Amino acid sequence: MKFTILVVDDEKNIREGLGTAFELEGYEVRLASSGKEGLDFIAKGDIDLVITDLRMDGISGEEVLRHVTSEMPGIPVIVLTGHGSIDAAVDAMRQGAYDFLTKPLNLDRLSMIVKRALASRELSLQHKQLKEEVAEIHKFDNMVGKSGEMQKVFTLIKKVAPTKASVLITGESGVGKELVADAIHNLSPRSGHEMIKVHCAALSETLLESELFGHEKGAYTGADKMQKGRFELAHESTIFLDEIGEINQSVQIKLLRVLQDHRFERVGGEKTIDVDVRVIAATNRDMEKEVKEGRFREDLYYRLNVVPIEVPPLRERRDDIPLLLNSFLKEYAEENSKAIRGIDARARSALYKYDWPGNIRQLRNAIESAVVMCGGTEITLDDLPPSISGVKDAGSIAIPVGITLDEAEKAIIRGNLAANKGNKSKTADVLGIGRKTLHRKLEEYGMEDGE
Repeated sequence: MKFTILVVDDEKNIREGLGTAFELEGYEVRLASSGKEGLDFIAKGDIDLVITDLRMDGISGEEVLRHVTSEMPGIPVIVLTGHGSIDAAVDAMRQGAYDFLTKPLNLDRLSMIVKRALASRELSLQHKQLKEEVAEIHKFDNMVGKSGEMQKVFTLIKKVAPTKASVLITGESGVGKELVADAIHNLSPRSGHEMIKVHCAALSETLLESELFGHEKGAYTGADKMQKGRFELAHESTIFLDEIGEINQSVQIKLLRVLQDHRFERVGGEKTIDVDVRVIAATNRDMEKEVKEGRFREDLYYRLNVVPIEVPPLRERRDDIPLLLNSFLKEYAEENSKAIRGIDARARSALYKYDWPGNIRQLRNAIESAVVMCGGTEITLDDLPPSISGVKDAGSIAIPVGITLDEAEKAIIRGNLAANKGNKSKTADVLGIGRKTLHRKLEEYGMEDGE
């Protein structure tokens, strides 16, 4: 990267001489003839290092140093001083200066100090970027995916998270809809409050209404005290309504009112309660079909479906399977104190070929089971659940008797490339070789990309 150096000195010859010298070394240079002008440059940003004289009229170099160390602590400051001001330079070091140099200046020494300071600056910037990337990953919780389909989901999450808009997450069971809801909440301004979750299908009609909106004492048999509902508890936060397609018409009407007016009454109560709640809902049902057939209110559906996010099934994003396998394997190997270093080629082939009707949830359970069953350092086909290890043609490539070793290898490579639809990264992973090695073998055997 190209760094920008700010030189602050009221002596024109020194200022311009340093500017010319550092430009010849390939740096961007800004020149300031006073402390005030220097602070103006710093306020505009894009400064990576400051070289400042200590003794200047008006705003002194000490004041420039104090401003940088307090407001922009990552920017190194090198101070220049005369022979008679060594004590002031030492004091500047105590205040956070990176280094000091006395006049007349030794340009070679100053150049060395600048290079060392900017190397430290670059490491600091890289560390900051890494921390930001780790924080970003953490905010997506346990969501793993590099496929184009999941990148679209991540983009939608980032766009919708800062808003108040209702979100409807759709997708088959086990695809990770709740993780999407977690990520939206964690990236939102409401993340300081706990997200309230309700699994609508797990409760009867009466219990669901009470769970969502609360009840007054004596509202029904067994209601021996007042209880706040989940909407009330989610005030200024987010409520996640999982399996929203399961709620009945009477609860739908009350839910519609909350979304429209942000108010409701507890079961058996007359007092109206106002709430500020962001609603995220999820379902594995075809909601347009539910609306068309009269099982779900159209007005409520449009209130919930302000921003739709569809999470694709695992069979449509097979590129994510290697990442998920590695993540789950590491998790369960550590949890079960097993020194399992990987998954062998035949087992990986079966895992890649399987259609995963239960999606990520099923994959997670399969790897946990395989880790428990594994007696060695690699998971094999025998360690996988029978429904997965018995996949037809998992690793079945016909190799006739009598052919050379090179021909057999060529057949294996061709068969795996075909099974993985020409995906070289996945093929190399299954074969247990590097991508460069695979390319070299393709060239050796004269196999075209499309073969």
